[in-house]
Amino acid sequence: MRDKTQANSRAAETGPGDGLVKAGGIVFVVGAIATLVTMAPLFLHTDPFPPVAYAVCMLMGVGFLLAAAGVLRGIAVQRAAAAAQGRR
Repeated sequence: MRDKTQANSRAAETGPGDGLVKAGGIVFVVGAIATLVTMAPLFLHTDPFPPVAYAVCMLMGVGFLLAAAGVLRGIAVQRAAAAAQGRR
């Protein structure tokens, strides 16, 4: 029973890079919604949005890069911890 509670407490912890992954996911979703909104005039046959609206679509890429940086940070910390544990 004790190992089950320890596993649950580990799942609740946030590791290094988790904040970047969450922020990247939010920024990506904002960019995806902006992309859908800016593509709507093509299907609705209305006037297109100004160029600034298309710049907001670039948030998809920014969000992806933020999430990737968070994953890489987590990997680096885990590797460093494994290397430090292996040296003992």
